[in-house]
Amino acid sequence: MQNTDRIRTTHVGSLVRPPEFVALLRRQSEGEPVDEAELADALNRAVVDVVRRQAETGLDFISDGEFGKSISWSRYVLERMNGFVQEETEDAPNMMPAAVFGKDREEFAEFYAEYDQTQNFVGMRGWAVTGPVTYGGHDEIRRDIDNFRQGMDGLDGVAGFMPAVAPSSVAPDRDDRYYDRPEDCLAAIADALHDEYREIIDGGFLLQVDDAYFASLYDMMPGLSEYRDWAAGAVEVINHALRDIPPEKTRFHVCWGSWNGPHVSDVELKDMVDLMLRVRVGGYAIEMANPRHEHEWAVWRDVELPDGRVLIPGVISHATNVVEHPDLVAERIVRLAKLVGRENVIAGTDCGFAQGPFTNRVHPSIQWAKLRSLVEGADRATKILWG
Repeated sequence: MQNTDRIRTTHVGSLVRPPEFVALLRRQSEGEPVDEAELADALNRAVVDVVRRQAETGLDFISDGEFGKSISWSRYVLERMNGFVQEETEDAPNMMPAAVFGKDREEFAEFYAEYDQTQNFVGMRGWAVTGPVTYGGHDEIRRDIDNFRQGMDGLDGVAGFMPAVAPSSVAPDRDDRYYDRPEDCLAAIADALHDEYREIIDGGFLLQVDDAYFASLYDMMPGLSEYRDWAAGAVEVINHALRDIPPEKTRFHVCWGSWNGPHVSDVELKDMVDLMLRVRVGGYAIEMANPRHEHEWAVWRDVELPDGRVLIPGVISHATNVVEHPDLVAERIVRLAKLVGRENVIAGTDCGFAQGPFTNRVHPSIQWAKLRSLVEGADRATKILWG
């Protein structure tokens, strides 16, 4: 996965869906009848178009936009797992808050009371485990792979990756009525996800494991020690789900939650980077452009990447409609490349530009402007680092 003669580019995976496709998904989510053939055709056309546009923008590692995920980056998998049911109750309304219930939410309660109403997290809550968890989404993931392949057909010089949720990010607020111990449920989830991971790898694409909760659950923990104990266990479960999958065909995405809120209670990178690097993957995609964490590039002065692995820093933020200047992008890349090696930096984004079909972080026109700036900034960094 290492660079040889230039800085290559990618993003985290989720892109803003086209409005005509979103309209069909909205009707479906509201219980209206939607012709399945029409929906399948709209999905196929949307994927093919977004794949081609990423290639035209100049990105090296591209995705299907996660367009086949009908709920969100993580909850989509609940529709592909046996053993989960959704039950909307007074305690678990359909609409989900935008952030975890931690210190950040307590300190900025007035902000979150307004912000939650703008995020469109439909279908996120009320999930319960009522039977053995197994994978039942083979048809859906194969559909996504087939659409992606069609989009990639004829494209040269690009590689495809597909994101899939990490075990610890699967409905952490679930109501477990089946397993006696939480760790038994998590192990079953990991086994189920292994099926999806294998489908992606066997389909010829790179696998990205998404785990926003790996960092953001710190805000709900009593302290750092408790968080590190929990995160160490999460790493073991991720590695179990990744068993027999070649590390060089995988990457791990960690962020502090996609929402553009205060984040003053985030765990610091220095306090969890060693745990992150225990995940057996070929690369680590992590937020490094937002104003709460950009200064943490300095952590890599003292932290060494494992041999053969790459850093995929966010050098473009998903949390603002301001388009980063290519010179700033190049500056962010170069200072990291001087610490971990120019061959070990693939320029990326902090997080997805959409958390799901109904939750956009930026306007779609700005999404593409940011990605163009990412590519141009990487070109400028290449000239500095290779001459």
